[in-house]
Amino acid sequence: MTRGLIPRRLATDTPPPTSLPPPTQSSARPAPASSALIAISIGPARRAAAVRHSTTPSAEVREFSPARLDGPTVLAGFVGAGLVGPLAVGHIVSSMGFSEFACMRSRHIPPAAVFLRGHLQHPFRLYAHEASNTCAIVCEITLPVEGIHDIVSATFEWLSSRGASELVVLDGIAGDSHDGRAYYAAERDTHHADAVPGISMISRGYIAGISGGLLDECLLHDVRGSALLVRANSEAADPAAAATLVNAVNSLHGTSVDASPLLKDAGAIEDTYSELSRRYARHRGEARGMYM
Repeated sequence: MTRGLIPRRLATDTPPPTSLPPPTQSSARPAPASSALIAISIGPARRAAAVRHSTTPSAEVREFSPARLDGPTVLAGFVGAGLVGPLAVGHIVSSMGFSEFACMRSRHIPPAAVFLRGHLQHPFRLYAHEASNTCAIVCEITLPVEGIHDIVSATFEWLSSRGASELVVLDGIAGDSHDGRAYYAAERDTHHADAVPGISMISRGYIAGISGGLLDECLLHDVRGSALLVRANSEAADPAAAATLVNAVNSLHGTSVDASPLLKDAGAIEDTYSELSRRYARHRGEARGMYM
């Protein structure tokens, strides 16, 4: 992956919500292959105590291993329709051999842990691929609306400290079915992406939640912000839509990640992420208005 491959600016309106038109190794912890996710939630009493605990920050990125990143490109995937963000970014992470080096600590993140193939993981993780100067953010937990501002601020403070040059958000827009296409929007010059087969430029759109918050911060800072979106199942994990996002990243960034495992293992992925899908379905109120 090389820097500067994301086109530079799209001036889009952001009307009120409506609906969607038709390898050098680091010393950091190796990223486990994606699959087998189990969420362990803590009961309401402990959750309330954790929120009140004075040592838990509003939000901060905590690095636990060194990562040599200088002005990196950042790929980000958060829980949304079809869980396509964490599925696509997680697949890129495991396929390219990214290493986990940091996590988000926040009193706004519900106390939980996830296991990937038996490995205990933070629900909000940061990975590095030093050879391509790329960072990846994978969040596998629903975030409360009231905490998004703090988490966005902490994330962007960390991105600024690393001199991040580009932020690429991978997300899904709820639809009845996936249409096999990816949709693209950026701050500047999206004509290049519109010329790529299978990728359409978004002329108008609205992106909510933490994805929208981070893209909004890009407009205020010297970071190129862009979104790769797909129409995805709103009720269950959508590996086919996630595979479309992976292929779109390949087309725009010159990577060569094989997306076929997402299709071959679709049934297992849907089963593995069924509980997270249900959690998203219960808490997707702020995302209902997302459209493009």
